[in-house]
Amino acid sequence: MSGDMAIWQQILLGVFALLALFIFWPGVKVAMQKSEQAENKDWAGFLLPIGVVVLFVVFLILMV
Repeated sequence: MSGDMAIWQQILLGVFALLALFIFWPGVKVAMQKSEQAENKDWAGFLLPIGVVVLFVVFLILMV
């Protein structure tokens, strides 16, 4: 049982996941409502950092 989690650990992890869901749900709900009401959806602010990371990873692969 060295690599597997015991059943009590799995239950505890599930309880923590549910607790985190209940704690963060009101904030997530408000954020989703605000994003639906936003007039200008800023996709460039989302895609630019992802594109930079992808290019950096490609650069690192080519350097090897």
